[in-house]
Order: sequence, then C-alpha cells, then structure tokens
Amino acid sequence: MEEREKVVCLAKLAQQAERYDDMVEFMKKLARMDVDMNAEERHLFSVGFKNTIGAKRASWRIINSLEEKLTSGDQAGVMMDAYKKKVEDELRKICNEVLSIIAIHCLPLANSGENAVFFYKMKGDYYRYLAEFSTGTEKKAAADQSLMAYQHAMVVASTELSPANQIRLGLALNLSVFFYEIMNSHERACQVAQQAFDEALTEIKSAGEGVYKDSTLMMQFLKDNLALWTSELTGGEASKDDDVDME
Repeated sequence: MEEREKVVCLAKLAQQAERYDDMVEFMKKLARMDVDMNAEERHLFSVGFKNTIGAKRASWRIINSLEEKLTSGDQAGVMMDAYKKKVEDELRKICNEVLSIIAIHCLPLANSGENAVFFYKMKGDYYRYLAEFSTGTEKKAAADQSLMAYQHAMVVASTELSPANQIRLGLALNLSVFFYEIMNSHERACQVAQQAFDEALTEIKSAGEGVYKDSTLMMQFLKDNLALWTSELTGGEASKDDDVDME
C-alpha cells in the first residue's frame, strides 16, 4: 500500500472513530505530499477541519450571546470576555493554518475546474469564519479576502461546472450567507441564492432528477435560507451553509 493510500485509510478510520483532530493531522500530511486531491481526499480534508472548527464556532456564538446579557465591566463580564478571546485565538489559529495549506499545497495543484472551485470556496469559507468574530480593520481584511476567493471560485464555476453541480451550489449557498451575515447585504444574498436555485432547477428539469440527486441537499438549504431571509419573523435563526458532508 502506497503512503498516500495509507494516509487516506487512516483518515477514514479517524472519521469513523470521531477523532477529528487525528483526521486533520492525517489530511494535513496528505496535503503536504503536494498531490492533486481526488474527490474522496478533498472531502476528507474538508470534513476533518469542519468538525474541528465547527465546535469552536458554536462555542463562540454561545459565549458571545451570553456576554451580551451581562453588564459591561463587572467581574463576570471580564471573565467572559477573557474566555471569548481564548476561543477566538483558537479559531484564528485553525483558520490561518487551513488557509496556509490551501495556498501552498492545494490551489497550486488543483488541475481540474472542480478542484479549483472547491479550494477557492474553502478559502472563502475560512476567511468568512475569521470575519465572523473579528472587528475593525481585521474584520474588513478577512471579509475582503473571503469575497475575492468566492468571486474567483464563481468565475471558474460558471465556465467549468454545471449549475446543478453540488460544489457550485455549495459555493452559491456560502456566498449568499457571506453577503447576508458578514456584509449585511440581505438583498444581494437573496439574489445570489435565488439565481443559483433557479439555474439548478432548470438544469435538473432538462437532464432529469436522477442525474443530480446529490445536489438536492444544497438546493434545500438555498430554499430554506430564502424562506428565512424573506420572512420578517426570523427570530434570530442562523442561516444554513454547507457544513455537512457534501460528497
């Protein structure tokens, strides 16, 4: 068994055991082999980091929500702020590591349109995660980098991938969430989501539903977000992005 195959097998085993820190280490090792990842490999790479950072993003949201209910300057508030900064440092470290690996080992080796879209989208995602908790110039810089990555991915996707391709749909989904939650551009978010949904639906009707069955979940997320965003009674419900196993 070749080293590449061994690493993939170990990453899959770690995923089954829900040892996502180990999974990340195996997939970092694979990325540093400087290979053009296949669909299974890039999926494992993405899922490992998503599970690692997902719990910390959820923790930050909870802490931030609790902190908003406290009186500024009291002891509990000071303690809460210090703990939130600790979580932010952990988030920043993971995001910067992912972005470095993508820039050095993934995008330069992405020879197919699908791989290029996947990794530019992932780059946009992790800059978006940075923008979620950053403030001031740091937030603006992260948002600018996120938008540029998403736009680059969209350019490639528009020429290389079908409108019903699940990676292209996941890209449109996350770009729309970026506009809604980071840029506070609700109209633009709805435009991106609606256009992606309509174009995919047209393609699916033309090709037949069975051809694009894997795209159903992304389309449902687009539909759910549109319903959420166009309602005046959102109740603070979080938008859905593609933090699921896509492939």
